[in-house]
Amino acid sequence: MDTLGALLPIILMFVIFYFLLIRPQQKKQKKVQQMQADLQKGDRVITIGGLHGTIHAIDEGTVILNIEDETKMKFDRSSVREVLNQD
Repeated sequence: MDTLGALLPIILMFVIFYFLLIRPQQKKQKKVQQMQADLQKGDRVITIGGLHGTIHAIDEGTVILNIEDETKMKFDRSSVREVLNQD
């Protein structure tokens, strides 16, 4: 019984850490992976480095972004941070 009393605070700390840190991070990671899987040609995106562009071509692991003045740059699909709303 004494062992259970000693382990209870550690178990409670793990549960708190799970719900405050681990679970929200997993949800965020799933959302980012879904966004990257749903990328399509013509989407306006921002890369992790802050580069704004429009997707010119896309394949399994890479995207080619069309930047101003018809400059094209190739990036890993995972480097896309967010998709801008199409207004």
